[in-house]
Amino acid sequence: MAIDEGLAERIRAHLGGDPAITEKRMFGGLAFLLHGNMAVGVHGPELIVRVGPDTTQSALARPGARLFDITGRPMKGWILVDPTALTEDEALEDWIGLGRAFAGSLPPK
Repeated sequence: MAIDEGLAERIRAHLGGDPAITEKRMFGGLAFLLHGNMAVGVHGPELIVRVGPDTTQSALARPGARLFDITGRPMKGWILVDPTALTEDEALEDWIGLGRAFAGSLPPK
């Protein structure tokens, strides 16, 4: 599955060349890792956000959000966001902030 390169570029622009961020192909898409822990990514046209188990329910209440489930086994703490909910830069930045906050709370890999 091809990823939305436009979304990937928007994420890169928001991350601003942070040296703590690396990119890696994962889940058939592209992941952005903070100190080795995935924060956000792109899967097809959707945004993947790692929010953590404690934030899952509040994240799911947001427009366009659903559990990350590409194998039939939902991953608690991981969200997919529909591209229609990401048209505004502020919405994308907010999701990226959630992913960075959770990844930043984990020990570096």
